[in-house]
Amino acid sequence: MKQFITAVLLWLPLSAYAALNVFACEPEWAALAREIGGDAVKVYTATTAMQDPHRIEARPSLIAQTRRAGLVVCTGAELEVGWLPLLLRESGNAAVQPGRSGYFEATRYVTLLDKPAIVDRSQGDVHAAGNPHIQTDPRNLARVGAALTQRLTEIDPAHAAAYQTRWKAFSARWEIAIARWQQQAAPLKGVPVAVQHKSFTYLINWLGLREVATLEPKPGVEPSVGYLAEVAARLKTSPAKMVLRAAYQSPRASEWLAQRAGIPAVALPFTVGGAPGADDLFDLFDVTLADLLKAAK
Repeated sequence: MKQFITAVLLWLPLSAYAALNVFACEPEWAALAREIGGDAVKVYTATTAMQDPHRIEARPSLIAQTRRAGLVVCTGAELEVGWLPLLLRESGNAAVQPGRSGYFEATRYVTLLDKPAIVDRSQGDVHAAGNPHIQTDPRNLARVGAALTQRLTEIDPAHAAAYQTRWKAFSARWEIAIARWQQQAAPLKGVPVAVQHKSFTYLINWLGLREVATLEPKPGVEPSVGYLAEVAARLKTSPAKMVLRAAYQSPRASEWLAQRAGIPAVALPFTVGGAPGADDLFDLFDVTLADLLKAAK
């Protein structure tokens, strides 16, 4: 009996302060959860920077990770509609279902751009709520981080003070970095760009870039050579300084257009891990701005 009581006493503190399992759909939310949570969280990232987050297979390993999660952190706005609902349903984890405190959608805490006037799937991969790629604007990450900190304190009150302390420290560093990035990016204001996919709407809006062409005829639809030729012809009267794509996307379309238009094809990291040196959230924007400024010259 004494041995049993001793074992219970030893176990209780560990269970009370065990790390919270966080299932992050994308690398940017995994990185943000680690910044806020530190040792109080154990983060699993469902995708990599080299995967299209629209098209992920709901593998048994992902279901198992969802089953163990105390918090699911995803983008929302239908970005993961092809795979996340299956993970949630098959996991049997009631705590992380939509509407419960263990389910967190980042897009609920920012103003979404590119909201379609008419939702029609014949128009391609249209997101009814708006463009989900909010992580390309660091100001959005600040808004999401504040909300995520509050959610973590609600579901894991044992670590509430630690979450708040880490968030305040990160937030202060983040605001300083945003000011630095905006100053560095001043030469990019008004620079015309073409994009392979509507991946960088928030980045373009933040920096004051000017989008003059999209390589996809419809969102998510691979362009034909004929369509790319039409885009190249339009760029003769409304030229771009560069053509942008996310690191995970095939380079064929952007490189074809870049060669014919005589402009750089730029693969931006898009998320944490998307390029050498883009190892955390700060690095992500350092690398992104360096790539843009190099191409603009």
